[in-house]
Amino acid sequence: MIGRVRRPAVILGSVVIKKRNPILLALALALGILLGLGAFTFYYAEGFSYASNDPKICANCHVMNHQYESWGASGHHHVATCNDCHLPLSGVGKWLSKARNGWNHSIAFTLDNYSKPIQIKQHNIEILQGNCVRCHERLVTDAILIPSGGSHQAQSCIHCHRSTGHMPQN
Repeated sequence: MIGRVRRPAVILGSVVIKKRNPILLALALALGILLGLGAFTFYYAEGFSYASNDPKICANCHVMNHQYESWGASGHHHVATCNDCHLPLSGVGKWLSKARNGWNHSIAFTLDNYSKPIQIKQHNIEILQGNCVRCHERLVTDAILIPSGGSHQAQSCIHCHRSTGHMPQN
């Protein structure tokens, strides 16, 4: 075998252990640490609880306490949960949106990198709008066609009904 370097081996009794590449060992160690920290964080943050439909889960993060408490005082708390308004109704879209929001929220809250008061993102505004129209379709069929600002674009429901689900935070 020309050009091939044989790695020395260590013999411990009847077991032969080849010496490994230190870079490969360092990468394996780093990956193990990252996976361990990720698993611990997921466990500590009660990650599996977010698969439920229980609104109390949204208050796992203290920054969401205001939203949870004001939802409890709103007229919608008897008929809609957080997921009913903030996630697609069902299917793959619901779980992809949960995963996307979970990832974004965990990064933002861990690094304290979010607007205060909390602002809904465009992706979630579109979901929220679709859910408002879905639940209130008979009431809004004509209203969503009202021209907005001189153009013929539909106005979002939260433009006028901002405090319906929960009160905005000052």
